[in-house]
Amino acid sequence: MIQSIKLMSLPIQELKEEIQRELEANPALEIVEDRSTVSLETIHEEKESDSDSRRLFEDSSDPGFSRSNDDDSDAKRMFLEGAITRPETLQEHLLWQLRLQPLSASQRLVGEALVQNLDHDGFHKEDPFLLCKDATRETVNMVMAVIRTLEPAGACVVDYRESLLVQALLAPDAPPGALEIVRNHIELLEHARHQEIQRKLKLDDATMADALAFIKRLNPFPGRLYSSDEVRYVIPDVQVKLKDGEFVISINDEEIPIIGINPFFDHLSGEKHDKATDSFVKDNIRQARWFIQSIHQRNRTLLKVVRSIVEFQRQFFARGPKHLAPLTLKDIAGEVGVHETTVSRIANKKYVQTDWGIFELRYFFTNSISGSGSRGSRFSKSGVKQVIKEIIESEAKALSDQDISEILTRKGIKLARRTVAKYRQELHMDSSFGRKHG
Repeated sequence: MIQSIKLMSLPIQELKEEIQRELEANPALEIVEDRSTVSLETIHEEKESDSDSRRLFEDSSDPGFSRSNDDDSDAKRMFLEGAITRPETLQEHLLWQLRLQPLSASQRLVGEALVQNLDHDGFHKEDPFLLCKDATRETVNMVMAVIRTLEPAGACVVDYRESLLVQALLAPDAPPGALEIVRNHIELLEHARHQEIQRKLKLDDATMADALAFIKRLNPFPGRLYSSDEVRYVIPDVQVKLKDGEFVISINDEEIPIIGINPFFDHLSGEKHDKATDSFVKDNIRQARWFIQSIHQRNRTLLKVVRSIVEFQRQFFARGPKHLAPLTLKDIAGEVGVHETTVSRIANKKYVQTDWGIFELRYFFTNSISGSGSRGSRFSKSGVKQVIKEIIESEAKALSDQDISEILTRKGIKLARRTVAKYRQELHMDSSFGRKHG
């Protein structure tokens, strides 16, 4: 079960690595076909096979969708080669998670301000209470507590000491003494005065060793996990194309080798051997079958989630980013029939190739401009920001935020002037004064 959950969250590149590790560890597994080296023009989207265990996912009879047999080699090549993207920043990673928390619109604004105030270590640049002076202390403390539980745990704090303390408090497996060491004896720990700590806390050798091992696993600078400037190559897991009025959805299975049970092991399982050999053969075959089944389950769930996203976001896939509609994890979970955490895992670090570019799956989960998710406004924040960008770029004369607000109202989007100003700043587009004099 743990393995199945792990595979569910892996993007295609990491899944390939996991398959390779399992092949090296389990002699009952073998590669049946490695299609990543086959000419793209000769690949079929799903090979016919007598064995159900080798089918990557089931055909769908849903109206409006079809499996892809498109032989457009240029499109395939672009899909499989992927694209270059910049690494995700700490702020982007936290804001995505914050957007999915059950917060009010005002609390979410506080959260966004707190996240944008973090440095590359994950620590406050300015005093959070001065930064959010329009909010009550209780609200700021509550929202900070929420952010600290997000990934990476321990961000939105004063310094590395508070970060370590927050992580220790959040950890359900913190051994005895660890929390006390982090809270009250961090200076002794920094100077490696372990015996003094042990004497003060009256810990035996084993307990002290467990506490130190636990503390070493904590990250004093959680934000640095997202500070890399390396270029990252993205290989989309899924492709969605509009063709002849239908959305065609394809899993990128060419990058993943087809694996099966080694025939030699299959033959051994039908023979009598000594107890140790029988156990070895059966355990490896059982593990191999579970691993194959877990990959199939990952692909089936991914396909169902993307189908559901396309159904909810038809206007986006047909007409572009400014038509992105409000959508929550709960919406998709209810449609697919799985838990919200499963949808969250399947959307993690996975990309979809569309006619409008390559997007992370989680890009499609966005609250409405009213802050109430899919039950609120029919306009998403991302979609409205795209509309504002187009209004500013299409007008010959500089527009004030009030002008933009009035144009949006005529389009059926009611947005206050100050909200327009906030979205414009997030788009890094100047005010009317700046555009006139820039």
